[in-house]
Amino acid sequence: MDIASLAGIILCGVMVVYGILSSGATIAAYIDVPSIIITFGGSFACVLTCFKLDEFINGFKGLTLILKEPSKQDPAEVINTIIKLSNVARKEGLLALDEATHDIEDPFLRKGIMLVVDGTDPNLVRGILETELGAIEERHKKVWTVQETMKDMGPAWGMIGTLIGLINMLKDLSDASSIGPNMSVALITTLYGSLLANWIAGPTAEKLKDNNSHEIALKEVIVEGILSIQAGENPRIIEEKLKTFLSPAKREGVGSSEGGGGEN
Repeated sequence: MDIASLAGIILCGVMVVYGILSSGATIAAYIDVPSIIITFGGSFACVLTCFKLDEFINGFKGLTLILKEPSKQDPAEVINTIIKLSNVARKEGLLALDEATHDIEDPFLRKGIMLVVDGTDPNLVRGILETELGAIEERHKKVWTVQETMKDMGPAWGMIGTLIGLINMLKDLSDASSIGPNMSVALITTLYGSLLANWIAGPTAEKLKDNNSHEIALKEVIVEGILSIQAGENPRIIEEKLKTFLSPAKREGVGSSEGGGGEN
């Protein structure tokens, strides 16, 4: 469970409820079924129009993804694994890495090492891995783009509801009893649209982007490490090269003991 996302969503709700209750109003006064249908129904229908059905469904799965703790690997641990593999390759040759891949859980790292073991040209190895990185990011992008579209549509349909309410009110000003309900629809739809954009869709899109950037950055470390192993670089040199991807505070987790000696 991603505590930050869950806490953020709950705290946003608390702020809204506090704002309502502190003014002496009730929650029931802010619930209007026509406004819900106009704002949420219209927004969902518009997003559905913008995407294919499977993309639409996957996009809304993003709401659950931000509540799950992403399976983020420790960059220091990944670098240490690459250094161990480089030691194996330096001492026993690249073919010895075939046996070592059985203990590698990361499919991206395992795939890269197997390409090296198969004697694939370094430029082709880089091309294959970078193509896969691009495909991964494109899949992620489709998910957060659905949320970004929802972020745009929420306020737009809130404004449509506002206009409907104002038109209905202005059509019959002689009936004082209709002014209140129509004005309520006009204002509450705007509120619903803002909440949909700034409480749900917007933060979801930003969290998905952040998770994606972490994953892609780690895989870029793996690409550089695999190519360095294939080039036969000294494990200590590989260690220092990969450490540059980390912040100074996180470099402490990468021990030089893993990068065992050897000549340049």
